[in-house]
Amino acid sequence: MAERFYELHVAGCTRRLPVLNVSHELAIAGFVMLGDVELTSACAKALAKKIPSNVDIILTAETKGIPLAADLAKELGMSHFIVARKSVKAYMERPICVEDESITTKGKQMLCLMDSDIDRIKGKNVLLLDDVISTGGSMLALTALTRKAGGIVAGKAAVLAEGEAMKRDDIIYLETLPLFEAQ
Repeated sequence: MAERFYELHVAGCTRRLPVLNVSHELAIAGFVMLGDVELTSACAKALAKKIPSNVDIILTAETKGIPLAADLAKELGMSHFIVARKSVKAYMERPICVEDESITTKGKQMLCLMDSDIDRIKGKNVLLLDDVISTGGSMLALTALTRKAGGIVAGKAAVLAEGEAMKRDDIIYLETLPLFEAQ
């Protein structure tokens, strides 16, 4: 059970986030919007106002970005969004994959697209979407996957920019989230 908390204010919502150690030196505020309908909807509405008008499709990584991508796609009037899967599924024909390394995931993982998703990306302006951008590892993997599928990265967006990511000028985000020393 967390003993430290960080109060986050984003898109008109306030959440009390537990501060959790991810290593002996580093702790993060545990931002999990998965299942939080009010927060997800409010963030999608706020992000929609910042998204470039030339975006054709949204690409997010499994799992936490899925509800945000669904709500943002609705806000932008899109009929589809794409989810990069963490493994090749039995229903995936001719998949393409890249490696991903994230601050919140132990070790490396894969991000994969199936042929119908590749067809939706090819030649299109793609918005890469995640809940939090921290080290940028997931965005690098989504960028590589988009390019491998023949798409064009039209923007990179998240609800929060964490740590050093808040200094980047190539991402769209709503609020910042500090990193903490482990205790």
